[in-house]
Amino acid sequence: MTDEELGTAVTLDVARARAWVETFAARLESSRVELTALDRLAGDGDFGTNLQVPLERACAALAAAEHLSSVSEVFEPLSAAFMRAGGTSGPLFGVFFRELGRAKSGDSGVGLAALASAVASGTAVVQRLGGAEVGDSTMVDAMAPAAQALTDAAGSGIGLAEGLAAAAVAARAGAASTAELVARRGRASYVGEVGRGVLDPGAVAVALFFEAAPGVAMTADSV
Repeated sequence: MTDEELGTAVTLDVARARAWVETFAARLESSRVELTALDRLAGDGDFGTNLQVPLERACAALAAAEHLSSVSEVFEPLSAAFMRAGGTSGPLFGVFFRELGRAKSGDSGVGLAALASAVASGTAVVQRLGGAEVGDSTMVDAMAPAAQALTDAAGSGIGLAEGLAAAAVAARAGAASTAELVARRGRASYVGEVGRGVLDPGAVAVALFFEAAPGVAMTADSV
């Protein structure tokens, strides 16, 4: 369904952004055992917990907030919580969410083009700080395709929900590709060929994040 069919130019407003974060938290909780198992095969087995704790803190902060006036105020506690998280992935997710919070917002919220720009910026920061490229079997293998899909969607003039759906498909495909790679960054790089055939948990988490978005964006009226 396009924005025209919804009768409005749908943007990422406060309610949709909040629902996106909460849906992501729920999806991550249901996948925590899987993520931990993946990390145990090529890391130290604490990845699921390292993501769950900051998400719980962020959701608690959002629940306690009396009024949120902008999308940036939704992503700020998420970024702050991940910045304080354990492991190497936490701060990288933190800077990624920080860039999403900096997306240019209009009166009605963040449009698809602004969101695409923010995701691209967040991906670039993660790459710069982590030193990873596509093909290194890291979260970047899901982030970069999602960023490109959003950029392409913004250029084609399709709606927010369709753009986010394309990003979700691209992120999942990118995460799936890590099973065929030998990690060159992060703790998984220590195990070399032993890690081949194992999905990178960071890339899977990125896919979960984008997969949480399209249904939220389909809502015609935020609440």
